[in-house]
Amino acid sequence: SITGHSVDTAVMNGGGAHNLSEEESKQDGAGDTDGGEDSNEQEVIVIQDTGFTVKIQAPGTEPFDLQVSPQEMVQEIHQVLMDREDTCHRTCFSLQLDSNVLDNFAELKSIEGLQEGSLLKVVEEPYTVREARIHVRHIRDLLKGLDPSDAYNGVDCNSLSFLSVFTDGDLGDSGKRKKKGSELEQIDCTPPEHILPGSKERPLLPLQPQNKDWKPMQCLKVLTMSGWNPPPGNRKMHGDLMYLYMVTVEERHISITASTRGFYLNQSTTYTFNPKPANPSFLSHSLVELLSQISPAFKKNFTALQKKRVQRHPFERIATPFQVYSWTAPQVDHTMDCVRAEDAYTSRLGYEEHIPGQTRDWNEELQTTRELARKNLPDRLLRERAIFKVHSDFAAAATRGSMAVIDGNVMAINPGEETRMQMFIWNNIFFSLGFDVRDHYRELGGDAAAHAAPTNDLNGVRAYGAVDVEGLYTLGTVVVDYRGYRVTAQSIIPGILEREQEQSVIYGSIDFGKTVVSHGKYLELLERTSRPLKVQRHNVLNEKDESMELCSSVECKGIIGNDGRHYILDLLRTFPPDLNFLPVEGEELSPESVRQGFPRQHRHRLACLRQELIEAFVEHRYLLFMKMAALQLMQQKANKESKLATLTENSSPGAAVPALPSTETPDASAESSETSTETLTDANSDTATPIEDNNGECESPLEGKAEDIIPGLAQAKELAESLAAEDGSGIDPKSREVVLNACKAVGSISNTSFDIRFNPDIFSPGVRFPEDSADDIQKQKQLLKDAGAFMVSCQIPSLVKDCLDHSALPMDGATLTEALHQRGINVRYLGNVLAFVDQTPAKAQLEHFYRIGISESLLFCTTELSPLLAYHRMYFHFLNCFLSSFDAVAHLPADELVSRRKNRKRRNRVPGGGDNTAWASLTPSELWKNIVSEAQSYYHFTLHCENADQGVEKYSLQKITLLREISIKAGIQILIKEYNFDSRHKPAFTEEDILNIFPVVKHVNPKASDAFHFFQSGQAKVQQGYLKEGCELINEALNLFNNVYGAMHVEICACLRLLARLNYIMGDHHEALSNQQKAVLMSERVLGVEHPNTIQEYMHLALYCFANGQLSTALKLLYRARYLMLMVCGEDHPEMALLDSNIGLVLHGVMEYDLSLRFLENSLAINSKYHGPRSLKVALSHHLVARVYESKAEFRSALQQEKEGYTIYKNQVGEAHEKTKESSEYLKYLTQQAVALQRTMNEIYKNGSNASIMPLKVRALDINPCGILTHSLCSQKDLENLKAEVQRRQQLQESGKSVEDLTVDGPLELEDKIPMDVNVD
Repeated sequence: SITGHSVDTAVMNGGGAHNLSEEESKQDGAGDTDGGEDSNEQEVIVIQDTGFTVKIQAPGTEPFDLQVSPQEMVQEIHQVLMDREDTCHRTCFSLQLDSNVLDNFAELKSIEGLQEGSLLKVVEEPYTVREARIHVRHIRDLLKGLDPSDAYNGVDCNSLSFLSVFTDGDLGDSGKRKKKGSELEQIDCTPPEHILPGSKERPLLPLQPQNKDWKPMQCLKVLTMSGWNPPPGNRKMHGDLMYLYMVTVEERHISITASTRGFYLNQSTTYTFNPKPANPSFLSHSLVELLSQISPAFKKNFTALQKKRVQRHPFERIATPFQVYSWTAPQVDHTMDCVRAEDAYTSRLGYEEHIPGQTRDWNEELQTTRELARKNLPDRLLRERAIFKVHSDFAAAATRGSMAVIDGNVMAINPGEETRMQMFIWNNIFFSLGFDVRDHYRELGGDAAAHAAPTNDLNGVRAYGAVDVEGLYTLGTVVVDYRGYRVTAQSIIPGILEREQEQSVIYGSIDFGKTVVSHGKYLELLERTSRPLKVQRHNVLNEKDESMELCSSVECKGIIGNDGRHYILDLLRTFPPDLNFLPVEGEELSPESVRQGFPRQHRHRLACLRQELIEAFVEHRYLLFMKMAALQLMQQKANKESKLATLTENSSPGAAVPALPSTETPDASAESSETSTETLTDANSDTATPIEDNNGECESPLEGKAEDIIPGLAQAKELAESLAAEDGSGIDPKSREVVLNACKAVGSISNTSFDIRFNPDIFSPGVRFPEDSADDIQKQKQLLKDAGAFMVSCQIPSLVKDCLDHSALPMDGATLTEALHQRGINVRYLGNVLAFVDQTPAKAQLEHFYRIGISESLLFCTTELSPLLAYHRMYFHFLNCFLSSFDAVAHLPADELVSRRKNRKRRNRVPGGGDNTAWASLTPSELWKNIVSEAQSYYHFTLHCENADQGVEKYSLQKITLLREISIKAGIQILIKEYNFDSRHKPAFTEEDILNIFPVVKHVNPKASDAFHFFQSGQAKVQQGYLKEGCELINEALNLFNNVYGAMHVEICACLRLLARLNYIMGDHHEALSNQQKAVLMSERVLGVEHPNTIQEYMHLALYCFANGQLSTALKLLYRARYLMLMVCGEDHPEMALLDSNIGLVLHGVMEYDLSLRFLENSLAINSKYHGPRSLKVALSHHLVARVYESKAEFRSALQQEKEGYTIYKNQVGEAHEKTKESSEYLKYLTQQAVALQRTMNEIYKNGSNASIMPLKVRALDINPCGILTHSLCSQKDLENLKAEVQRRQQLQESGKSVEDLTVDGPLELEDKIPMDVNVD
């Protein structure tokens, strides 16, 4: 059942098949695609067949209609029935059509006589032991339907979601609201104190608000396997399968027999075995029917529970593809649960019970899915879905195995060796610990290198997996950090355990280059990866001084498994070394690096450049190449005016981008032309790419189109093309020389075309190169030095520039790391990035970035110092030293220690377990001293703080934020309650506050390539202003994503967000609400309830609620977003300005002027700080504040604010601009109002209370949505695209005008950032 994909195959069958809520539990439905028919690509694009309706008749219920689709399997109807409220208690039945039993695995279209209106009967079947166990497990799942404990404990891919607490079901069916009279009277808009601007309180409890649905409805006190199992032989003859023991809510203790005919009461008690049926025995085919007869409370509560369960949004219940852990949890009562107890000690995952055969052969599954056909779209979808499903199952199994290994539940395969050298096999997965075993890494940094190698290796596996060359195989790899250990889990190459490593390796080196072997087939396979991965083929010497050709680093080993497949492993040096962190005697780095204090000693020698950096560097070099060629051509042109004039006429300035010429296979040249086309178009877009001189210095960034700046670029392109097209013979030597010079200048490995690749073995200790390649090696060394210089002189400044103009907005450690990684900057450069910010003139506008950077470096050093906290007993003390103001040594509860003495000797067999007393005596000042020195040695950055309070003071950090980050990084789960960090009399944490330790898991994320292409083309269409076409493409992408990933995934989340935004712009607010609601739920479930992306999703949902007239819901959502943001990054962040102006606008809409003013003024202050007082954003803030003052009839204040705004407009866009005119009109209006008010007041003074008072005209807040914002928010490009859109939109927008600007990155900047880990290659 490799192609089995759980969960909702039909969510994407158009909307054809049943409604979503029934979808979710479908298991293992194979293809929704007609894999068999080679239909034409175009028809296949919409993967759906017209559905039809069948009638279903189940025992004891009325027949009902069910919509099905022809490519569904019969089994999927089973799943729907097991999820429906009235049939959910049946598991053991067959479906019959005219008394013929349908085959579970048959597709509906293959069943004779099944058509529109057919009647399918549900027929109860006799039980087997397996069926009885499935039934008990299913009933237990139904009883736990609303129980969040699995989500808190991080099991079975459950995770938390709180959206429904804030919407109270308000969003209704795709947002059609149940109107409750007039909305305004009954809203209480006052937020809790801690959400108001300026509040210093940061409570933890609101993070997990109480969901009233979770109040447990008890149906049974105990449901467990009886101690009388298994039935003795004579009872088996009678049909007994197993015995259950239960205690009902009414305290009745009962013993139940599961037999082939169903379930009945027997006469056994706890201590006497009497299997005879009780009287009455209530024989029932389903456990639920039996219990409903015995226990009235069960009947009542079970019915209510199922009603609630079915009402929940399916996205609250569907399993996520990878486990998400929560760092806080309430104290949950531990209940008796036979299924959980049984699962804990089997090597299989619960749902694998359904899979025939024994434990899974992970390697076979992973490799077989790779070999599936990929010729057309349906094939590729099937293949990608199978790959994704196997990967997520493998990641779950590997995580579980790693925890079992560290918890000491797995026997080592070399039990005689000391613990840190042990290796393990569990469930067909191989586990090794991140220690330097047998001094393998001695020259590279010992344990530090052994710790870094697994993640490097994983990056290599990811890169080779993405290139996806047929015939080249990598191992399934998962890296797990758990309780201070790093475990690598890998699938096992068939036959490798029977052979010695020396015999198996036929390519590469097992001793870092002392002995080297090569192999023709491997060279051929790796050659196909060398262009996309930029790896240069090169020769190295082996121990006999023979030259060996390699196309990877020497450590990369090739092994042919017993299955005949070519595997490569140990990919830790797929990418070239980072010379800034690799001091080599006698090598001088380029001046930019030296100025920044490089090279620096790193704690290991495995530091390598990221793939993103290599890509950016090559792209940048390509621009340089074109520029050089163009300049030389221009010089020639000056010499040979006439000849070139004719050339110019033929070539239009936008001449096609050159295909990078390729001296090798035609196949490679096709690839390269693709890559280069992307490269240039990217470089020409408005992301300014700085150009370097030869030695890597940056000049001014290239703005706009390269052609406009560099004359002759078009000819250069044409030349490069013609060189590629022929063998170059027809081209005059002068032009050929142009290309040769340009190639030399940029370090291309070919003389006739641009082609940059890196030799990953440069500077590897122990690797020797043949004499004849000395020149080449010299070039490669220079290239690496240039790449290092490019990092410090281009990438780091460009990151800081992006933060200044707010195109990068990290909110917490994770988003900061993503921002660094996207630009190819390793986290070890964080000290340099911070130092760079320190020297930036605009440092004040980067304060948020600086603060997150400081906190990230602090936390990194802290987690580095906290490994091997033997069991959680030490974690609470560690947190006290880190965060609490109380200065004392740990108080371990003595009595437990005494009783545990005997245990502890055994406990220490856990790998590396050691002396814990050292930890107990750690003091806060020691810990902080260590943190500061760690930061100095790792980041070369000086932190000025000796304890938590100083850190908080100096860098305006928040303790609650630090607590969140350290818990997530170290995998600690803490009790959710209010912690008093600042008490000097008692520690903040006690032993009881640490609830659990979770693993931190890294794995490969397989991609849905076709879906991603659709998504990108949809985005492109939207950017060009073709909203309808864009919308169709993105809907298609959503279909395909669902097809590959199932219903839950970060990329689906991005897709839904963009769709909602398009629906909103096109005026379909209901649809926008429905899509955005899904996006929020999915973000909470897949990324976490307080992840920065989730906060963004909440803000968008609030906007669509407002547009739909649901003001109170919009406010609740905005308050929730503000609370989460305070928790994650504090009040001082540019995003907060946007959030506060949204809250201010909604409050103004419900006439809460004083409150509104507090938020808008805060927004104004933050905008002025981060955008500079002269920014148009600030002018808009002034205008909004003025509007509120006007509504309060405080015209003087309003005038003052609007004048500020007017001045900014006048200076920034000139008097003639419509914005300035609008502002001046408004000023006149305010002045009139002020005068009128004054007149009225005078009148009152003069004539006393009987004066005739003119009513004041206070206008409703209608901000011209498009005008104001367009200027401040969009680049020129967006403006052009949107001009046409804006006119259309103003007509659509009468309903929710004031709110168009609620989200800055709302409709005006139609770019959707797909989550960071998506590399677009």
